[in-house]
Amino acid sequence: MRDAVEVLKNQKENIINSWIREIREDVSVTRHTSRIVLRNHVPQLLDDVIGIMEKFGDFDVVQEDLIHQELFENSMEHGRHRAATKGYTLQQILREYIIFDKVISRYLSGANVQSPEAAAVIKYSIENAMLYSGIAFNESIQEVRQKFIALVAHDMRNPISAALFAMKMMKYEEGEERFELVRSMAVNSLNRSVELIEDLLDSITLEAGEGMTFNFSRQNIVECLTAVHHEAIESYSNKIIFACQKGEIEGIFDGTMVRRVIENFVSNAIKYGKENTPVTLFCIDREEMVELSVHNFGNPIPAERQKRIFNFLNTSNGSSPRGLKSRGIGLSLVKAVAEAHGGALNLHSSESEGTTFTITLQKNYHEPGKLRVALRI
Repeated sequence: MRDAVEVLKNQKENIINSWIREIREDVSVTRHTSRIVLRNHVPQLLDDVIGIMEKFGDFDVVQEDLIHQELFENSMEHGRHRAATKGYTLQQILREYIIFDKVISRYLSGANVQSPEAAAVIKYSIENAMLYSGIAFNESIQEVRQKFIALVAHDMRNPISAALFAMKMMKYEEGEERFELVRSMAVNSLNRSVELIEDLLDSITLEAGEGMTFNFSRQNIVECLTAVHHEAIESYSNKIIFACQKGEIEGIFDGTMVRRVIENFVSNAIKYGKENTPVTLFCIDREEMVELSVHNFGNPIPAERQKRIFNFLNTSNGSSPRGLKSRGIGLSLVKAVAEAHGGALNLHSSESEGTTFTITLQKNYHEPGKLRVALRI
């Protein structure tokens, strides 16, 4: 056992390089994956195996808890990492471990230090690593998928509520012009609901490393914001102010995604803002960028929560001072939209100045067309 440990220590880099070469031939997804991504937690896993071998004189299944302690963290991290890497499946992860076992065994056999005891420890260790990694991979995929579904379902409430409200307001006796205006608002809201349902179907089939589908086209972003403003006026009792110096700011945007962001900003401003105080939507043209922000007065967001508020897998729930429920998931969309547009996020919140959420978007970051954007989990 001791001789086998020394060989693995001395040949560590050779073993890893051989493993990378072989998985590139055997596992199709790895052919387009960088060496840095492939290596990931593999050196640590090899160290774990070596550590287990050093602690065992002979293989003893009674000490299974030791194998668990040695392998658990890095194996789980490996599975979570592969879940965030585009194209991976559970089968491909298991193939990585099978090839890992084969390469180690070949180096030990070549040095004439392979023993039944060493082979048993290595086999059992790698089997456990496969188990932990597979569990983490599946759990991560499911967590992201469920988060996506919850996110889309959360955002569907705004257009459906707006459409329902519009239908209740449709009274022909108030005049044809008013009737057509309200009908148009209801139709637009239902059309956006259909788009969100398509996103929901995408979420159900989400695979490793995938994210939301963006549909970029050249458009006037002010029109999107004006629609949000009109719906907000009809939906909320607070005064909603739209401050924009221009009637037209053109660029290549996913208008539906940007609209979802601003709707979430406004919705949170109402939920967490001070009652009967105005909520202001700002739009500022900054040459190659456009800056969109929503401001409200009310209790500030604690500094610690500000650090994680845009995290996709942040599951912190909250309730507003006004008793309105919040599932804490709407803002998880914002980071992806900002990154997809080559932009950035900013949050400023204080007792005296209130709270302002800001997203900046580059006007020409993408060509028109569809793009699937993976989220950083």
